[in-house]
Amino acid sequence: MDAMFRGSGVAIVTPFREGNIDWDAFARLIEFQIDNGTDCIVALGTTGESATLTHEEKTAVARFVISEVAGRVPVMVGAGSNSTAVAVESSKEMQDLGADSLLHVTPYYNKATQGGLLAHYTTIADAVEIPIVTYNVPSRTSTNLLPATLAELSEHPRIRGHKEACGDLPQIMELFRLCRGKLAIWSGNDDHVYPMLALGGDGVISVAAHIIPQQMHDMVQLFLEGKTVAARTIQEAANPLIAHLFTEVNPIPVKAALSMMGLCEDELRLPLTPMTQDSRNVLRRAMTQYGLI
Repeated sequence: MDAMFRGSGVAIVTPFREGNIDWDAFARLIEFQIDNGTDCIVALGTTGESATLTHEEKTAVARFVISEVAGRVPVMVGAGSNSTAVAVESSKEMQDLGADSLLHVTPYYNKATQGGLLAHYTTIADAVEIPIVTYNVPSRTSTNLLPATLAELSEHPRIRGHKEACGDLPQIMELFRLCRGKLAIWSGNDDHVYPMLALGGDGVISVAAHIIPQQMHDMVQLFLEGKTVAARTIQEAANPLIAHLFTEVNPIPVKAALSMMGLCEDELRLPLTPMTQDSRNVLRRAMTQYGLI
């Protein structure tokens, strides 16, 4: 349960230089996050462009992040797949490398039924000994992991957390009604952190934390300390900037932002392409207004 953090976890990008993983930039990003209060490093998620990494690269990224973090904060590693068998093998490998927990997005493209999702996650959880975190993001996967299904999954001793990014308030409220106290629940949307904390959430797995890590950490910490007005003020101030991080498909804008801050190159892998110049100009103005550059 030590892996089930309360606070702000960053869904960290995978930095590239000339087509290869930029390990120097990766180390710089990790240190920047830990120095500025981030409570968990989440590697090999959507923001980390895991879909375009080879198996060997995924292994190398997980090994590097776990080694670089060196136990200072928990490391959650994405091991999801739309093949249950592949997800099981990936989970075993990441566990053996030293991951503290495993993030599993709902199977994409297959469009599993709720019964299929129940079997998928149960099979994975049965195969490992570390906590599993489920991840619901229907806008990307075309599959919606419903609260009733999560309530069943929460009975498994290794399914201990959930990242929610459905954006549907009634569904989120039902999730908390059924699963509050049974699962750690994090917002998967940076603009919904405060509302989900108010419902009983444990924080956020964040994209915005790449560029405002201290603020994202502080928002959660202040709320947990009962300083709810101060937490709400951070959310309200950050929301315009957060909106600019999603004007194009994530992680296109955040990599542009990180490059403006000198933390890594603005390089992605196809089919993702760099941010358009008009959007980049708007993002730069927002970051200047926020005091980041």
